[in-house]
Amino acid sequence: MNDKKNVQIGELAKRLGITTRTIRYYEEIGLMGPPERLGGGTRTFNKDDILRLKFILKLKELGISLNEMQELAEHFDIHKQDFDTITPKLIEILDLHISKVDEKIANLSSLRHEIVDYRLRIMDILNKK
Repeated sequence: MNDKKNVQIGELAKRLGITTRTIRYYEEIGLMGPPERLGGGTRTFNKDDILRLKFILKLKELGISLNEMQELAEHFDIHKQDFDTITPKLIEILDLHISKVDEKIANLSSLRHEIVDYRLRIMDILNKK
């Protein structure tokens, strides 16, 4: 194990702006593989672990739920790096989220239109007085 390439959990959490508890939780629910450990039991993470954690954080930022991430984890073995197994499921999940975002945009647009119309009606009432 090359310590220059491996990062301890505290340093990794600090770099990514998350807590060590978040990383441990992702391990507990199976999103991260088991970490390597130093002699005293300190967790260390290699390049692949860090990339996987960054991927998880990006998916979270995009609104992907932990359950959906767990589904993805079931389709992907980080050690084999076989992206053909994860990509179709990821595309399916992203397409679903695009549809949800489109629906929210449409609802917000409609709400905006209603607010503008209501404001105009109020302004008309005020101007008639």
